[in-house]
Amino acid sequence: MSAAIRFPDDGVDTPGTGGTAGPGAERPAGSVHPAGTVHPNLAHPNLAHPRPGRPGGFRGLDLRRLRHRALHSAIHAGWDWMIRHGATGPGDRLADRFGGFGRGSCLAFPTGAIFGEQWIRIGEDTLVGPYVSLSAGMVPGQAMVTDPVVRIGDRSMIGRGSHIVGHFQIDIGSDVQTGPYVYITDQNHGYENPDEVVHVQWPHDVPVIIGDGSWLGTGVVVLPGTELGRNTVVAAGAVVRGTFPDHCVLAGVPAKIVRRYLPGSGWVTGSAAAAEPTGGPDGAVDPD
Repeated sequence: MSAAIRFPDDGVDTPGTGGTAGPGAERPAGSVHPAGTVHPNLAHPNLAHPRPGRPGGFRGLDLRRLRHRALHSAIHAGWDWMIRHGATGPGDRLADRFGGFGRGSCLAFPTGAIFGEQWIRIGEDTLVGPYVSLSAGMVPGQAMVTDPVVRIGDRSMIGRGSHIVGHFQIDIGSDVQTGPYVYITDQNHGYENPDEVVHVQWPHDVPVIIGDGSWLGTGVVVLPGTELGRNTVVAAGAVVRGTFPDHCVLAGVPAKIVRRYLPGSGWVTGSAAAAEPTGGPDGAVDPD
């Protein structure tokens, strides 16, 4: 049996069928949509094309279009106004709650979850994109053992929807940029007891350091204990853990060095990229 499409119509000529389709009639897939009908999924007023003389006609359609246009304009103008005036800059009430909020910096609106602000410091001329979550501690009001817990340097940019979740130390240098939806944390739950629920086991906090001038692509995950050198590039979707030198390119899960700049040799790839200094597990470089 051939596939058919059912259109709720009151009887119109269907081109190519040689007859009139009654109410709810089935038409072969690929047949022309009857003039003057609107599929329920295409109910936008600017997509409807009724014929003159049918109920509603052009006059009714024009009025619906004008109303839709006015509402559309009002909604988007209101949203633009909220984005412009909801952004947080130095001197705003939300900015005053931070441990430091540099001149020329901005938290775009709408924000993600933000708490533990007194333990977070943001440098100058830094942009934190919309829907970014910044937190210090497990819950709002928690006393921390380090200050700052999260630091973002000058002239950095944190991409839309990213999460920076600090508990001990996350240090993001100056001139660092991230793509959207990057996740950076300095804490993992332990898993010493295989018979105990994982999320109730005592967590481990290990500092995270991201060097000046680095770039993290879309969807990168930076795990506790990561240390990235200066001007390091991390490819989209990589999961990073370990210590890596200056001027290298990381990719993969787990992330490994795929390209690196060596003074006197220039850019090298493959095994040569990880040869100096000695590479640790998973392509990481031993800090010693």
